[in-house]
Amino acid sequence: MKVEAWVFTALAVFVAVVTPVYWILSRDATGTAALIMTFFLTLMIGGYLALIARRLDARPEDKRRGEIAEGAGELGFFPPQSIWPLFVALTFTLVCLGPVFGWWLTILGFGAGAISLTGLLSEFYRGDHAH
Repeated sequence: MKVEAWVFTALAVFVAVVTPVYWILSRDATGTAALIMTFFLTLMIGGYLALIARRLDARPEDKRRGEIAEGAGELGFFPPQSIWPLFVALTFTLVCLGPVFGWWLTILGFGAGAISLTGLLSEFYRGDHAH
């Protein structure tokens, strides 16, 4: 996590340097406000990652003498192919097209969304891939 904290902190420093230059050259209040908010956002994320890095054990990539073999092992569970994301995307399409063609289509999309989200969330509790 230390590398990520340094990246966001460096980005915050960069934005802090660029913001006054942008204000002097353009006198644009909206862009300056956006850059100030970007500074605080990157500073917040960098600070959070720095705090988390203190609590966690050092990862191999955080160590100066870290070996590739130290990072070996199980990386997590990666699901096999699934048809449910397609149904979720089609449901989202129905919901988004509802205000264009009629609110009845949005209501139909929410009904189909309940079914497709249930299928997506429960696909590993039944069938060939049940845990």
